[in-house]
Amino acid sequence: MRGVVMHAPGDVRIERREDPRIVEPTDAIIRLSATCICGSDLWPYRGIEKIESPLLMGHEYVGVVEQIGDQVTTIKVGDFVVGSFVISDNTCEICRAGFQSQCEHASFVAGGIGTQAEKARIPYADGTLVATPGQPSADLIPALLAASDVLGTGWFAAVAAEAGPGKTVAVVGDGAVGLMAILAAKHRGAERIIAMSRHAGRQELARFYGATDIVTERGDAGVAKIKELTGGLGAHSVVEAVGTQESFMQAVGATRGGGHLGYVGVNHDVTIPGIQLFFAGIHTLGGPAPVRRFLPELIQLIWDRTIDPGKVFDLRLPLERAAEGYRAMDERRATKVMLTF
Repeated sequence: MRGVVMHAPGDVRIERREDPRIVEPTDAIIRLSATCICGSDLWPYRGIEKIESPLLMGHEYVGVVEQIGDQVTTIKVGDFVVGSFVISDNTCEICRAGFQSQCEHASFVAGGIGTQAEKARIPYADGTLVATPGQPSADLIPALLAASDVLGTGWFAAVAAEAGPGKTVAVVGDGAVGLMAILAAKHRGAERIIAMSRHAGRQELARFYGATDIVTERGDAGVAKIKELTGGLGAHSVVEAVGTQESFMQAVGATRGGGHLGYVGVNHDVTIPGIQLFFAGIHTLGGPAPVRRFLPELIQLIWDRTIDPGKVFDLRLPLERAAEGYRAMDERRATKVMLTF
């Protein structure tokens, strides 16, 4: 099969790899219908995250089940499935509490499996994959693909920030996850949604998904603007969807006392001043999103055409042009690149 492999910063190749096979009785083999490039894939691409050996890229995926192990019971061959970017059994105590990304058997799809490929072996298939109500029409596939990570992550961020009726929500980050957090906040009934963005195209999409205000300032100026818009108090709910020092501290500063901060940006070298966080007096919750927790609800919302997260894909390329997709996202010419077969 063909798959994307990253050998060094900026060095993305399409290579032939062995087809996956059933290893454990809880495995499933899926033939991918679509996959995509994630903002977190840019960390090694830019050399910020060290590459020790060639990386099998990709962790967002939808497709059709081709084989299942003897112990797989919730999906069957021929099902169209959406999977989380974190493998989980969905039965352990932590999973039952709704934090499947912290499952005792958790492992990341990226690196070890790699779903920027024609096929993939998914361990703990019953706990990781969710079947759609039927075979989706082609126009639903981008939306279902978004549920695998960016929609589920943005959804978790909005839940962690307790976005809801009567709340003002501020979203730091105008990438795919930030945009999906806006969608989620809108669906959860937020009264006002402030998108922090300097990119005209992303501002337009933010408004499509429910943003009521756009703030272009960053850092301390961004915090000041949020407070100006909220009577000096700050937002009730803030989402941090970038992962840099500036964005995280901007999110902390934009959250009102007693408010909630949901942080899902994959961070590198972020140092949080303890005394500043202490005196902020806010609730914080974040980390890798337990996407599996939300998949059944998200799939149904997409299936019923209540939400359309698929619009976040503003560039679609065949798998063999993956390197071009990486460049487009690195240069901010694309928000989210979908790869097809």
